[in-house]
Amino acid sequence: MTDTQPAREAVPEAFDDVADRYDLMVGLSPGYHRQLRSSATLLVDAVRASTAGTEPADPTEPADPAEPEQPRRYLDLGCGSGASTAALVRAALAEDDHGAARPVVLGVDGSAGMLASARTKRWPDGVSFAQGRAEALADQPELGPARRAGGLDGVLAAYLVRNVPDRDAVLRSIREELRPGGVLVVHDYSVRGRPVSTLLWTLVCWGVIIPLGWVTSRRTGLYRYLWRSVLRMDSTAELEQRLRRAGFEQVRTVPVGGWQRGQVHRVVGRAP
Repeated sequence: MTDTQPAREAVPEAFDDVADRYDLMVGLSPGYHRQLRSSATLLVDAVRASTAGTEPADPTEPADPAEPEQPRRYLDLGCGSGASTAALVRAALAEDDHGAARPVVLGVDGSAGMLASARTKRWPDGVSFAQGRAEALADQPELGPARRAGGLDGVLAAYLVRNVPDRDAVLRSIREELRPGGVLVVHDYSVRGRPVSTLLWTLVCWGVIIPLGWVTSRRTGLYRYLWRSVLRMDSTAELEQRLRRAGFEQVRTVPVGGWQRGQVHRVVGRAP
């Protein structure tokens, strides 16, 4: 196989080649897992807030046995080897909702290799994985239960949007799968319009990430692509506009702290 940079359309297959070493790579990134947990908590808290008004007036009143409470349903889109899924599961299971039904989490990714890595890990009941393209969620049979229940409660898309061929199509696809009031959190790099952040990202890539890619896999094509993909990614203002065009409301950007402040951001939107 060649060590060329993949086109956006071939990114899932490119990740197949590094799937068995991907966890090692991200584990060497300071704050990587902490940032994902923060974004997952942001999503779960936003979902909880959006459903607070639907709770019964008397929370001690027993539920109608004819209408069992539906579990909250989350989608980890672009789940990769499961790091973002683990963050989402941890945040969702931390909810204290007076005996609410255990949440359901579905991880979807285009890379068979990354999904194989995710499935080797231990997961609680209610967690599953499926292969699919982000812009074609309507064709994802695993989302059938969520559709019958009125839609997904929340979607986490970590490091996904900049890697798809049609960002607008992906955001529309997500919007169509969310219930009214459902929440999307896009967690990704964005350095456009930030010269210092752009410089820092380039230095980290060529000083750390690309050399580590060579050490761990003897390949650098994917990591050189990732460097360029961040440079080409929307600014946060442009990404906010994409969400609004896709039909999202209450769109806002929440910065990530730590050494990647100004590089990694969370853009949040709510379905009408």
